[in-house]
Amino acid sequence: MSISTPMATDQRRYRILFAVAQGLALLLGGFTLLNIAGELRNPGFDANLWWIDLRFANRTLNRLLLLSMAIGLLGFALRPQFAPCHGWLLSSLLAVLIVIAAMNAWVFRQLVSTGVIQSSFGVPLSAIVVITLILIVWGCHSSIRYSTRCWQDRGYYLLSVAIGLLLFPLAQMYCFGKTDYRRPADLIVVFGCKVFSDGVPSMALSDRVKTGVELYHAGLAPRLVFSGGPGTGEIDETAAMRNLAMELGVPDEDIIRDPEGLNTQATVHNLVAANGDAARPRVLAVSNFYHLPRIKLCFRRAGWEVWTVPARESRRLYYQERFLLREVAALWWYYLNPS
Repeated sequence: MSISTPMATDQRRYRILFAVAQGLALLLGGFTLLNIAGELRNPGFDANLWWIDLRFANRTLNRLLLLSMAIGLLGFALRPQFAPCHGWLLSSLLAVLIVIAAMNAWVFRQLVSTGVIQSSFGVPLSAIVVITLILIVWGCHSSIRYSTRCWQDRGYYLLSVAIGLLLFPLAQMYCFGKTDYRRPADLIVVFGCKVFSDGVPSMALSDRVKTGVELYHAGLAPRLVFSGGPGTGEIDETAAMRNLAMELGVPDEDIIRDPEGLNTQATVHNLVAANGDAARPRVLAVSNFYHLPRIKLCFRRAGWEVWTVPARESRRLYYQERFLLREVAALWWYYLNPS
């Protein structure tokens, strides 16, 4: 019969923490490499902005830094007992990124404190990135002592990857999606969702339209674009949205309908096509918070900048967990298909 000592328990905890650091390194390194490849297929589309903002520096240097870091992270995740010099090199790269991510987090907090943006969540994604990178740096310097030696440790390793695949998109939805970037624009684009058979908008759709109308009445843009598909009855989503907006005081001539906006990509495609080669309008995009990261991705792929505004929700949606999980799958699908 073996007796667990405090020292053995601590060693076990550190080995689990090391396995988690490896899993996070695999996830972050793979995500970074995937997005570098994606930018080669779709020039100008940089999804690595989700976790680190390097736009202040030279693009070539940025890509070299991220590529080196991604290769180093994958090396640590797959073969942790690499030479000590490699560990110090990776740690140095990560230290630079930790400083930059901390600066990103500080800028976010400054924008919130000065009222330039608003956030009902309050935690910048960059702060989570800082903690993640610090854990990986610790793992790099502990690789010889705590390298995975048994199947239980590898289980924690794989579990951390699986949890990371779930939590990273959720972090985007809460950290980014619950941040209000409203500012003067040319168009307010409101994304559609369910309309009942009697033409009454669902609560989610009503909240979106009311938020768009609020932006309109605040003078932030002169026109509203309602985009959606068919309803469950004779009245489609955009007609129901227009009816509600007119009840709230928006004149019909300031409303543009896009009844062919069957999904997020279709809405963005139709808006881009409608503007042709003309100057790209400044756009405020309105939807529920969990939908906004995907909207941002779609506009960025089209080469447009967009500012997102989360709908002011009347109450928590009944099926919100289902919507969140759907968006997790949709976001990873978008990352895997960057064109």
